[in-house]
Amino acid sequence: MSDQVETLETIDIQRLMQLLPHRYPFLLVDRIVQAHGDEFGVGIKNVTVNEPQFTGHFPDRPVFPGVLLIEGMAQTAGALCVNAKLGGAKPPLVYFMTIDKAKFRKPVVPGDRVEFHMKRINQRRNIWWYEGKAMVDGALVAEAEISAMIITDTDKQG
Repeated sequence: MSDQVETLETIDIQRLMQLLPHRYPFLLVDRIVQAHGDEFGVGIKNVTVNEPQFTGHFPDRPVFPGVLLIEGMAQTAGALCVNAKLGGAKPPLVYFMTIDKAKFRKPVVPGDRVEFHMKRINQRRNIWWYEGKAMVDGALVAEAEISAMIITDTDKQG
């Protein structure tokens, strides 16, 4: 039995902006903690009241849109894949392919810190499948299975 402790990587906002094409107001991950290659990782989103979606969703009772929770899961998974498999180089194209088994359990509101727990469930060629759970203070707020295809320059040539 080995006494070696496994180190998990942290990906800060500057690195995330190198890995993902998204920018404000659509970059929905502030940091990734506990990343282990493309196998699993936890993305963090700090929800603040001054975000643009709250002006219309809903002005008197702001609720973070469920579809943006799914997008945060996808961005977390995408950053894990690009960081681990493409050496951090931005891929020319990423196609979000499927969203399955999506469930929304509890509203997310300003002041919440969402954790996107992403675990790879399959990977074939340039397609990845992940199961994701969005958590706030240890409570499940949303979950889904997602898949995406990464297209590189060599894929476009072939």
